[in-house]
Amino acid sequence: MKTVIVGGVAGGATAAARLRRLDERMEIVLIERGAYISFANCGLPYYVGGDIPDREDLLLQTPEDFYARYRVDVRVLEEAVDIDPKAKTLRIRRLRDGSEYTERYDKLLLSPGARPNVPPIPGAQAQNVFTLRTVPDALAIREYVIEKGCRSAAVIGGGFIGLEMAENLARLGLEVTIIEAASQIAPSLDEDVACEAASYLRSLGVKIFTSAAVEDIGALGADVVILSVGIRPESELAARAGLKLTDRGLILTDEAMRTSDPDIYAAGDAVAVRHAVSGALTHIPLAGPANKQARVAADNICGIPSRYKGALGTSVLKLFDMTVAATGLTERALKGTGIPYDKVFLWSTSHAGYY
Repeated sequence: MKTVIVGGVAGGATAAARLRRLDERMEIVLIERGAYISFANCGLPYYVGGDIPDREDLLLQTPEDFYARYRVDVRVLEEAVDIDPKAKTLRIRRLRDGSEYTERYDKLLLSPGARPNVPPIPGAQAQNVFTLRTVPDALAIREYVIEKGCRSAAVIGGGFIGLEMAENLARLGLEVTIIEAASQIAPSLDEDVACEAASYLRSLGVKIFTSAAVEDIGALGADVVILSVGIRPESELAARAGLKLTDRGLILTDEAMRTSDPDIYAAGDAVAVRHAVSGALTHIPLAGPANKQARVAADNICGIPSRYKGALGTSVLKLFDMTVAATGLTERALKGTGIPYDKVFLWSTSHAGYY
């Protein structure tokens, strides 16, 4: 049997490794549009800030390592352009020269991930404006900040990536301003917790503006600008193949991670996830769920019944010397769903009192 995987990192690379462990004879092909198939995406802000000094430390597996260890045919800088579900073929474009070829599959796993939103506002395409998703993004930001001698930074968006970038740019000595359109930073946190985090950041000199929309990036006057205003699933390939999507463009799967085509599976940031508390379909673009979904998909491709039953959306954020974590639904989200809830405030030590 031949399985083709589109996309690497948490979803695709995990699935490839799991498939090989389950089946030593399967032909496995992994197609990756970028130059890296497995890297520490959570570590990217910390390379920018210098906590991770060597770019090689970001790379978990190279194509050569992956073939030597798992005998997976990894093809980087190649993009899956179209799927023909009836013929069970992929049309693939080599990005180095633009040439194309067709690849047959028995089973197909889509793990295309998600891309950063770039709002249609003046200045969004300027040379000093960056998004952060891949290793080349992190390299480009750090190189620009150092070579240009940047002294000020504006981070548009106060989600986890934006906050981590704010910390690391501040560690480089830049004066950092966070601009968030919502009424609080870190929307996955309850408002009272987010206020504690914002107060702490302000005490360290980071400026924060909430309920504020940027109308012209150039007017900010910052030496470097980080756009961190959310992501959108890269589900266009699935849509062209006629696979079922949600209204938000997320790929629909069953608990086996099988799409509306019985021979096509999907995992990762482009997939709709059932929330373990509310039961509603939602978007939880985190590495943990992507890894689990990939293993479930690989199990079922190999004929092993396995089910993915949803996620809580557990996340942890480090801000200088403060650590903030959340799981489940916030109070605001619970109100929106109509689920009865209660709340309690606790102040306690984080370890044994005698330590």
